[in-house]
Amino acid sequence: MSNVEPNGTVVSARDLTRIYGEGDTAVQALHDVSLDVTGGKLTAVMGPSGSGKSTLMHLLAGLDRPTSGAISIAGQPIADLNDTQLTKLRREHIGFVFQFFNLLPMLTAEENVLLPLTIAGEKPDEQWFAALLEKTGLTDRRKHRPSELSGGQQQRVAIARALVSKPTVVFADEPTGNLDSRTSGEILELMRDSVDSFGQTTVMVTHDARAAAIADRILFLDDGEIVRDLPRSDAKTVIAAMEEIGT
Repeated sequence: MSNVEPNGTVVSARDLTRIYGEGDTAVQALHDVSLDVTGGKLTAVMGPSGSGKSTLMHLLAGLDRPTSGAISIAGQPIADLNDTQLTKLRREHIGFVFQFFNLLPMLTAEENVLLPLTIAGEKPDEQWFAALLEKTGLTDRRKHRPSELSGGQQQRVAIARALVSKPTVVFADEPTGNLDSRTSGEILELMRDSVDSFGQTTVMVTHDARAAAIADRILFLDDGEIVRDLPRSDAKTVIAAMEEIGT
C-alpha cells in the first residue's frame, strides 16, 4: 500500500496523553505513549480491561483527540485538523473493523462492502473488487443481506468494506470478540492474509492471545502505558506476558 513514510512508518504517535474528566474525578487513560506503526505489518495491541488499548486506537484513528501529544497518519499531522478535515482523512486513509460488524441491514453484502466508495462518490475498481470478494469468500454471498449471513460471513463483509478503498491503515477493534472459536480462526487467517497478500497495514486491539499470535508485533498496555513490546510470538508466550502484566 502507498502512503508509507521513508522510514516505513504509516502512523506515528508522540507523547500521547488522554485525560477524561476534570479535578478529583479525572481519569488518565493514556500517559505519554509514543509509537510508530510500520507499513505492511500487523500490530496487535493487548492489555487488561481499562489499560487504555481502545483509547489508543481511537486516538490513532482520529476518532478522539488527545489531551496532549502528536499523531500523524501517512505523514500528515492530525492534531490541528477540524472535524470536516478529520472525516476526509479517515475516508481517504483509514478502514475500520468492529466487534459487532456495523453493517447496514437494508443493504446487500456487496452494497455494504462498497459503502465507503459510495459515500465518497467513487466507482470501484472492478478487478480489485472481484478479487476482494473472492479473497474474503463472499462471491456467492454478494446479494445476501446481513440477516441472511452468519456472524463469520458478516465479519468478512466488514473486513472487505475496510479494505475496499485500499486504506493506508486498517484499525480492527476486537474483530473476533463476537465469534465462536472456529469462526474466529477463519477471520484471523483472513486478516493475516490481507497483510501478506495486499501489504495492508493493520492495527488490531484484542484480548485474545490466539489473535495476537498472528501479529508481527505485539504491544502490551497497562495503566495507560506501553509496558512490553514483543516481536511475533506464539500464543503461549503472549499469555505468559499478559500474566506478568497482571501480577
